[in-house]
Amino acid sequence: MSVRRRSRELAMQALFYKDMSCCSSNDCIELFPRHFNVSNNARPFFERIIKGLEQFGSEIDSVIKQFSSNWKISRMSCVDRNIVRIAIYELLYCDDIPAKVSINEAVDIGKKFGTEESGAFINGILDSIRKAHENKIKGGHFAD
Repeated sequence: MSVRRRSRELAMQALFYKDMSCCSSNDCIELFPRHFNVSNNARPFFERIIKGLEQFGSEIDSVIKQFSSNWKISRMSCVDRNIVRIAIYELLYCDDIPAKVSINEAVDIGKKFGTEESGAFINGILDSIRKAHENKIKGGHFAD
């Protein structure tokens, strides 16, 4: 398993823990590496994801709302919701990661940790966001 894959999985697990514990502060995420095996190799990208989601979380959730027709964020499975958040962060704010890589990683992690439908669900939302984002970069508007 690649270091970045491990970082993504750990970030999803930390966000899952935060959601399930109803922890409103980031204390539980800061404690996560101390209690779980976040290696020195995985830690930098793990922290980059977590900090990015702290900084851009409300914008990312707005994008999810825009592209997840008939699905409120609160109705999404906790696993799917956090995988999508991580991938959107990468799509919109990590120019060093190709969109296809972010989407493929999210789909694979969804298949590993989610339900039978998670891969298709995650792929559908992220591919729509990718297309809209590429259109925006080419001079269009970020809308569906």
